[in-house]
Amino acid sequence: MQHNVNWLQALLVLSLSVTLGWTVEVQRPRGVPLTKRQFYDEAKPFTCLDGSRTIPFDRVNDDYCDCKDGSDEPGTAACPNGSFHCTNAGYRPTFIPSSRINDGICDCCDGTDEYNSGASCQNTCKELGRKEREALQKLAEITKEGFLLKQQLIEEAKKGQQEKQSRLSELQDSRKGHEDKVEALRTVKETAEQPEKEAKERHLKAWEEHKAALRLEKEKAKMAEVFLELDDNADGFVDVSELQTHQELDPDGDGTLTDTEAQVRVLSLTSNLWRCLSLTCGSALNKMQTGSVVFVSQVPPAPQPSDHSDSPEEVMAPYDAETQALIDGEASVCERERWCLLCNAALLPFSFRALEKEISFDFGPSSEFAYLYSQCYELTTNEYIYRLCPFNRVSQKPKYGGSETSLGSWGSWSGPEDNKYSVMKYEHGMGCWQGPNRSTTVKLTCGKETAVVSTSEPSRCEYLMEFTTPAVCLEPPNIDTQVHDEF
Repeated sequence: MQHNVNWLQALLVLSLSVTLGWTVEVQRPRGVPLTKRQFYDEAKPFTCLDGSRTIPFDRVNDDYCDCKDGSDEPGTAACPNGSFHCTNAGYRPTFIPSSRINDGICDCCDGTDEYNSGASCQNTCKELGRKEREALQKLAEITKEGFLLKQQLIEEAKKGQQEKQSRLSELQDSRKGHEDKVEALRTVKETAEQPEKEAKERHLKAWEEHKAALRLEKEKAKMAEVFLELDDNADGFVDVSELQTHQELDPDGDGTLTDTEAQVRVLSLTSNLWRCLSLTCGSALNKMQTGSVVFVSQVPPAPQPSDHSDSPEEVMAPYDAETQALIDGEASVCERERWCLLCNAALLPFSFRALEKEISFDFGPSSEFAYLYSQCYELTTNEYIYRLCPFNRVSQKPKYGGSETSLGSWGSWSGPEDNKYSVMKYEHGMGCWQGPNRSTTVKLTCGKETAVVSTSEPSRCEYLMEFTTPAVCLEPPNIDTQVHDEF
């Protein structure tokens, strides 16, 4: 950008000098610039500018090339490597190759290159100068306004940076506060949970006892059913002869239940029925008499129908009001609050890292580019919609429908050493067919508006964007109105 400023300053000086009539034509041989006037002294022999030889001055511009560097013929076409200086008073001076002198084409706006060709050249320097001065004036206004906007951007960036730093500190404090609150709630919860735990244990114990009682009732009913089935004559006694009528009790499967086998069954049944009958009826076993009575018992009461099926009996009864109150009490509230805090705390690192990243970003010497962060700008052409999101990515999408193509993600500032912040580089975009990954170079120029103004593809899969922004506008040069220049 510095070379543009120098060029602008030189043009402003030129425009002022021409406008104010400060131009003074200094006499010198045709085609010699003012900067080399001292080498062309008519009172002295001329020494070629490359020092190769010295010749009489009357051989300067004699249409014969004496010097190897062509410096003796600045105003003729004699030397193929010579150059002609167009004074172009009122406009910008310039150089043309000597071969264009007197070739019938007007190359200098003042027509001085066609002094002996017969070509009719109009002096257009003043008109060109006027147009250029208008362009310069417009550029100067844009630069001035852009620079003022840049100062505002810098001030806003400073405030934004301070706000972000404050927010970062708040997040740090908030994270620490969350940790402290979570720990405090955990302590309160653990303290409040003790009576709740004890109440739950009492309820569970009572439920286990209830289930055991239910199982015992089922067992009694089942044993009573077996006793009634074995007592064929319903006399309240079961003897060997009654067991022998039940072939399903035959242990060896030969179809006959012997006395010995029956007594074995009696012993087995006695051990299984003893607990039920003794608990249910308080009866006692009689002495075993081979071939006679097994035991005497009153018949257990028939099982009563239950209000509950087997499945519901396995479902624990609801907590009583006192226990439920403990469950819904302070410990529950603390746990809900603790989880809310933990959820919020889980999100804090994301906000914290995002804020840290933004604060640490290189937004220019005075953070003048910070306003571009999280913004996107588009340019629509005949075929595509180009989208630039500074410090993020560049993309291209067909104008009339189709998928988006990445032209690169943010890489780095890539301007020259003396103007690093004039170029952005976006890399590692979508790969080209049998080619490299797409990339984009964004050149930043001074402007009052922030916009993508042009796009091109100078090389395959390598894109070029021009992006105007006040952030690159430099302070306009302070032109001294007393500058005097000669041409």
